[in-house]
Amino acid sequence: MKFNKKKFIYLISPSKINKSFISDLIKVLKQNKVSLFQLRLKKISFKKKLIIGKKVKKICKKFNVKFLINDDVYLVKKLDADGCHLGQKDMNIIKARKLIGNKIIGITCHNSLRLAKIAIKNKANYLAFGAFNSSKTKKVKFKASINLLKKARKITKIPIVAIGGVNFENYKKLLLNKANFLAISGYIWNNKKLKPVEAIKKLR
Repeated sequence: MKFNKKKFIYLISPSKINKSFISDLIKVLKQNKVSLFQLRLKKISFKKKLIIGKKVKKICKKFNVKFLINDDVYLVKKLDADGCHLGQKDMNIIKARKLIGNKIIGITCHNSLRLAKIAIKNKANYLAFGAFNSSKTKKVKFKASINLLKKARKITKIPIVAIGGVNFENYKKLLLNKANFLAISGYIWNNKKLKPVEAIKKLR
């Protein structure tokens, strides 16, 4: 998985898709700062995810953004998406590999080097650590530190994704400390002051 320093954003979808989402997504991806987009929908049917996924896949392709699915390997297969993100309680990476072959598989490692080492051994394509800050998107059970980023970088060259409450105030610190991608959701989609396209323009 190659990474472009200018395209350091790993954008995660809002948990609820509203009417303006598709047009906002196009405007956001046009800024050429997003490398990966993850569709993360928890409480809707497979059928609905499929309909939304087909639209999103086309947009991602147009802007040369990798299209990933959160925790649903069967949806990845059905949509022929670029890969998936697996949490520690989701499908095992070895089983996922059998289903989707050499597509991108990223693994949540929370704040644990032990989990990172297992993911590296299982040939994960990226490691996600966090939460680095408090987040409104997800309850923070695991707190990760800048020190952890430095340690992880010493043991692997695999891309590292920093997750959790990433916004305009704190994003540079993570990039300076060897995170390759920043997973961002709430700052873009649920920003009370800025529209999605305005929010992403501030991250340079």
